[in-house]
Amino acid sequence: MSPEKSPPDKDRTPAQERVVVDPSVKLGQPVLQSSGRLVGEVLERLAEATSFDELLKADPALSLAGLKAALKCAAETVRERNSLDHVSPEQLHGAHPVTLPPATPEAERQPALAVRTFQPDATEVTLIRHSEPPAEGCRAWFPAAAQDDSPAPIAEASLEVPMERIHPDGVFEAVFPGETQPFPYTLSVTDSTGHAHTDATPYGLPPSLAADDLAALAPAGKNADAPATDPAAQLYRHLGAHLCSQHGLDGVRFAVWAPHARQISVVGDFNGWDGRVHPMRRVAGTGVWELFVPGLDDGQLYKYRIVPQDGGPAIDKADPFAFATQRRPDTASVVHDPSRFRWHDAAWLKDRRTHQTLQRPLAVYEVHLGSWRRPSSPENAKDHVWYTYREIADQLVPYVREMGYTHLELLPVSEHPFDGSWGYQVTGFFAPTARFGTPDDFRHLVDAAHRAGLGVIVDWVPAHFPKDAHGLARFDGSCLYEHPDPRRSENYEWGTLAFNTERPEVAAFLCANALFWVEQYHIDGLRVDAVSSMLYLDYSRQHWLPNEHGGRENLHAMAFFRRINRLLHQTHPGVLMIAEESTAWPKVTGRDAADSLGFDLKWNMGWMHDTLGYMQRDPVHRRFHHKNLTFSMVYAFTENFILPFSHDEVVHGKRSMLSKMPGDEWQRFANLRALYGYMYAHPGKKLHFMGDEFGALREWDENTELDWSLLKRRRHSALQSYVRELNRLYTTLPALHEVDVGWQGFQWLDCDDADRSTLSFIRRSADGQHELIFVANLTPVPREKFRLGVPQAGHYRELLNSDATAFGGSGTGASGLLATQPHALHGQAQSIELTLPPLASVYLVREAEAQTASPARRTRRKR
Repeated sequence: MSPEKSPPDKDRTPAQERVVVDPSVKLGQPVLQSSGRLVGEVLERLAEATSFDELLKADPALSLAGLKAALKCAAETVRERNSLDHVSPEQLHGAHPVTLPPATPEAERQPALAVRTFQPDATEVTLIRHSEPPAEGCRAWFPAAAQDDSPAPIAEASLEVPMERIHPDGVFEAVFPGETQPFPYTLSVTDSTGHAHTDATPYGLPPSLAADDLAALAPAGKNADAPATDPAAQLYRHLGAHLCSQHGLDGVRFAVWAPHARQISVVGDFNGWDGRVHPMRRVAGTGVWELFVPGLDDGQLYKYRIVPQDGGPAIDKADPFAFATQRRPDTASVVHDPSRFRWHDAAWLKDRRTHQTLQRPLAVYEVHLGSWRRPSSPENAKDHVWYTYREIADQLVPYVREMGYTHLELLPVSEHPFDGSWGYQVTGFFAPTARFGTPDDFRHLVDAAHRAGLGVIVDWVPAHFPKDAHGLARFDGSCLYEHPDPRRSENYEWGTLAFNTERPEVAAFLCANALFWVEQYHIDGLRVDAVSSMLYLDYSRQHWLPNEHGGRENLHAMAFFRRINRLLHQTHPGVLMIAEESTAWPKVTGRDAADSLGFDLKWNMGWMHDTLGYMQRDPVHRRFHHKNLTFSMVYAFTENFILPFSHDEVVHGKRSMLSKMPGDEWQRFANLRALYGYMYAHPGKKLHFMGDEFGALREWDENTELDWSLLKRRRHSALQSYVRELNRLYTTLPALHEVDVGWQGFQWLDCDDADRSTLSFIRRSADGQHELIFVANLTPVPREKFRLGVPQAGHYRELLNSDATAFGGSGTGASGLLATQPHALHGQAQSIELTLPPLASVYLVREAEAQTASPARRTRRKR
């Protein structure tokens, strides 16, 4: 029945006919606007009529335009009912065993193979069947049945079969009667412009992942008792975007964990960011979606377009396991091949287990890469121009080595959208920030440090993540990485969301991330940020949920820390795990104690707070606060400590280290030198933030580089020389670093001289053969004929005097050997008499040990 056979009556044919739906009219059924006829009635009458003419004559109110509108409405209804929105991608792509109806009633149904493809922008698609898989070809796959990997033998060298469009949205199909085995094929796709290209469809391949590859996301992954075989260790090797070959095809395998998604597509610059082109497939029993896309290479941009289970609008998310990202403010993930970089640090890694122990020196230089130095540029402030990782390596590594530090510690280098977060609000946990270059550029920085004999520690942030739309928050439309109850998930101090380590998959994600940085970037240690916020359920929360015992301890976070520390220590001996834990939580460090969290080191925030509180006071008042200096030894050996003067102490109105010190300019420098001398003599590893070593005047600002011009001033350059000498002595004298935990390495001489604000103690090596005496005068008054008890008879010499002229001091102090006298003092049978310089720290050793180092010049100099 064709409309051409019944020319319309022009006098009664409206130019335009519309179908309207009004809930108040005819129960909301579709109605033709001009005639008022129900569309359903018109279609029924049309089905009974022999021609359009017959129907139009029977009902003069109808028009040809009305009939067309009714038919169009019916077609749209059928299309809506047959929408592709909820069709599994396996049904739209690849080869499917089908049976054809019999040609005659006596015949049997015939097996066949239906090959389908989804090409929404194609006008024509031709299937090209091959006798052998071409380089760009692929093999048909049966998505719902077992199959023989051998292609079916065919006689033709190639066979071109036009495919039929079987759905208006762009589904094409070719049916091969009698075929039951997979065969190699490619597709020739012609778009609306007439351009044809060859497409190696990903749906012609079997899934690239199986549930066995993803044990960390299955119930077996909940067992953390055997960390050496912890399935989380391999998770980053399966999830994310991986360059690989599948059945002779080169491409990228995408995989993402999103168990509550209704549908996921991988979108990118390779498919016009069209979510219809590459829908992903589920890996049964894991919550993972995967897809191998042939023809993609390093550098492709991509995201995951996720349709939530509730049918809400699709959301575009960056890959949680992305190895690279775009530079902010762009947020796409980037395909990256981590295997192309060639390392040159085998010797360092071989020896790491022996030179990163608690008995070895650890002097850390903490750096924010974006503000240590910046290139000279008129647009620098406006455009936030930074050096690349490689350019930074050329300057930073030689500087840190020359200063005598043993390790670099980098503020978080994982990708983060907001500069002002300093890297602590991470969206790309597996990607070095693109601000400073590529992942291989960052590898170059680490490699250069190792070749220079420097270890590299990075700040790692497993506590929380920001709420940026492209990040982890409500990743698949549900609370996936965060706890669903805001009393557990909200971190009000930072406006972020806490990781839900109660969920095994989230704990596995974080374990995999820690291993990733160690394995893929040869990182020597992780300084774990905000540990306290994870350990306490009430941290920064007015409203919170107690644990199962009614307490505020986060039992799952405790288990997570024990798991990750055991895992790293067993799989990568020598790698350091360092906790920034700001409370008195017991047994944070220690590998052997069953109830320890298992960290190697912990920042000694109590020592830092008390010491700075003391040193910021006017010297005339210090005698009333003497215990601030001595209290640290009450608990010094309860943990393995690092003494930190970190970035947190030179921001937010706290002033720079030099500006914290009281007095005039000379006294400020003298106080700071005395403080550093005390720090290096005190038990515990050492950490300086960049700029501390030369006396930065202003607070740290992440938007500007350090004021290196200060080194043109003598006092600043002299302070730098002093810190260099401290590092040299600390790393070469066993007494200063071998025993940081235990009274065998420390002995008070006088901790009670509050009235004169002096302090003295002995440091000893592990074998007791090497001793160093520390004495400090923390007032601006020189102490002449100051008597000090010493452990052995003989002659003592100043090894270091922070008041030496070479360091910007007055030159007050001992100019030669100090002979002992049998005058018992400070629990010692012998004592010496010396002049204590003002606001100074002094290191003394017996003459036999003084040969290992040359003291600085002590020429007296006016202040």
